[in-house]
Amino acid sequence: MNISKIFVVAALLMVSTSLVHANITVNFLEAAPKDRFVITNTGQCSLLALRVDIDLTDTAGGLIFDTTAAGAGVDVFQPFEVSSGEIRLNSEAQINDGDKFLSVIISKIQARASVSFTIDVDDTLANSERGMIIVSDAEIEGGRVTVLHGSLDNYGTFGRNSIASINMPTCA
Repeated sequence: MNISKIFVVAALLMVSTSLVHANITVNFLEAAPKDRFVITNTGQCSLLALRVDIDLTDTAGGLIFDTTAAGAGVDVFQPFEVSSGEIRLNSEAQINDGDKFLSVIISKIQARASVSFTIDVDDTLANSERGMIIVSDAEIEGGRVTVLHGSLDNYGTFGRNSIASINMPTCA
């Protein structure tokens, strides 16, 4: 290998190791009476004006949001409620009982920090693993999370561990 190729390889290695990413994970935690979604900035830079969409349409358990006593959910219901952080429902996407889509705006999330909200999630399976009120990890599998930051959108899907990982581009 000639000397110019060695310098090119060394320069590429230095650039790739110095890139800072802003990756996001979304963790669904089944709990009674409120289920919780925790959104974590696992990256190395703060993020502003982030939109996170959670789409349960393709979940293995046919999951829905159960926000009122009358409607598609079973027994216990809980409306959307912020637990921690600078987070709010996206005003363009209201959430109704039985909906499968939820959109939130995160004003600011620091590197390695989390924000969270609670809401009730039920499955719609006639014969589910833990009953329709309790969602198992496998039942959220296939749910899609889209993160929009500026003009870029990236997505991930929930796995059997109830976690969706979204790889974001490098920090500005």
